Amino acid sequence: MNSARIAIADDHELVRRGLRMTVAEHEGWAVCGEAATGEEAVAIAKSARPDVMILDFTMPGLNGLEAAKRIREEAPETELLMLTMHETESLVREAIAVGVRGFILKSDAGRLLEEAIESLLQKRPYFTGKVSQLILQRYVNPTESVEIDDSAVKRLSPREQEVVRLVAEGLSTKETAARLGISPKTAETHRTNIMRKLNLHSVTELVRFAIRHKIVSV
Repeated sequence: MNSARIAIADDHELVRRGLRMTVAEHEGWAVCGEAATGEEAVAIAKSARPDVMILDFTMPGLNGLEAAKRIREEAPETELLMLTMHETESLVREAIAVGVRGFILKSDAGRLLEEAIESLLQKRPYFTGKVSQLILQRYVNPTESVEIDDSAVKRLSPREQEVVRLVAEGLSTKETAARLGISPKTAETHRTNIMRKLNLHSVTELVRFAIRHKIVSV
């Protein structure tokens, strides 16, 4: 394709600027819209009809997955490229289920963004190596499953569930504290208690827990 219209949705101006520069440096590509929230991303997709929409997973209001579902309804011809720091199998599976055909980690964006967009413009799905491995593992072990303890969420207070949601959406301790109107120290205490109660040992495990228990809406 000689020309292409790309839209960018990320709540961080610096990230949008970097993505904008990458797109602008490619001959024939142009940014047709930028969004800082999921709702704005849906509106741009509906009005501008971009060829590719780059979607951050963590955005205020609608997160990337929720926005993706809406965009597939409003602008089904737009290809969706999810950009996220998370690489859990559950998140990848949910992204594919709502119509996302491109998935790259933020850590890979600098070197793989153009390649991913090119692939989607040619109507071919694109997944980074790490994400492809997660998908392949799912098919290699199709019967592999993780037992979910439905009582786990009940062990968390409403405030702790809010902390889980915000951490799973990629907010730092400081950002979580600001969103909830509490001190960073209190937010960190909540996080420590949550990990202890759920016997989790990493943010990746916490994100997986949040998705499986619908604490993060998808």
